[in-house]
Amino acid sequence: MNKAPDLRVTVGGVEFANPILAASGCFGWGVEYESMFPLSLLGGFVTKGLSLNPRTGNAPARIAETASGMLNSIGIESVGVDAFLADKLPPLANAGTRVIVNLFGETEDEYVEVARRLRGATGLDALELNASCPNTAKGGLEFGIVPDVLRSLTRRVRDANPLPLFVKLTPNVTDITATARAALLGGADAVTAINTLRGLAIDAEKRRPVLSTRFGGLSGPAIKPVALAMVYQIRRALPIPIIGCGGITSARDVVEFILAGASAVQIGTALFANPLAVTEILAALPALCERLGIERLADHVGAAVV
Repeated sequence: MNKAPDLRVTVGGVEFANPILAASGCFGWGVEYESMFPLSLLGGFVTKGLSLNPRTGNAPARIAETASGMLNSIGIESVGVDAFLADKLPPLANAGTRVIVNLFGETEDEYVEVARRLRGATGLDALELNASCPNTAKGGLEFGIVPDVLRSLTRRVRDANPLPLFVKLTPNVTDITATARAALLGGADAVTAINTLRGLAIDAEKRRPVLSTRFGGLSGPAIKPVALAMVYQIRRALPIPIIGCGGITSARDVVEFILAGASAVQIGTALFANPLAVTEILAALPALCERLGIERLADHVGAAVV
């Protein structure tokens, strides 16, 4: 019998049993899925976006189905950091998987305060900085659009908490390598690429946008080629680990992201159609690796980058 492929990967100093992570905003706080499968099957998961104070998010309609994907404008509904530490984190103590907290704020100071309050919390393995939130102190731009702003934010969060720091990059920029470089210079241990693309859906009968906020974030298979291209670009340009994210629905998609330069992947929108998508993809991955002659997945990170 052939030896099973080694699926272990390391990203930013964090070792994962396999490269399959559940993406932020698509997996709740983790415990919601425990009745479906053991969380220990996953390499890890990223929590919903965590804010300093509780947030209700945007008014309906907040989700719209599109061809090969979906638009969302949830507005990052959150319980707030205090409730997370008191109620959401303790049940994850024996989850048997890596727990990554996605954090955000409306100002740099809020980001920093969330990171500070998470310092020393038991059961956390890494932080994911959501750099696609409005920077209200700068007039409503996303923090992740302007490299100097992102570099400053990353450095301040880095200084507030010693946990490995992953920066989730917005694709709504001219050059993804410029913002990835800013994250690296700010002290990030890895980047997650990519967040959602800005999109719009129109209701022809009502003659107005479907979403209450007009625009939303496009995710799902429709954005996979864009995500792959950006992972590839970052891998060619910078010595920073990458977590690939965007439209992954199969084991083949996972391998494609690995070959493009990602060390691990996040699966999100696929979970809305099939809550077991992450486990089914993971179950199919070893056989695909064997067929492709991949004995150790980590050895093939960026193998297609030329």
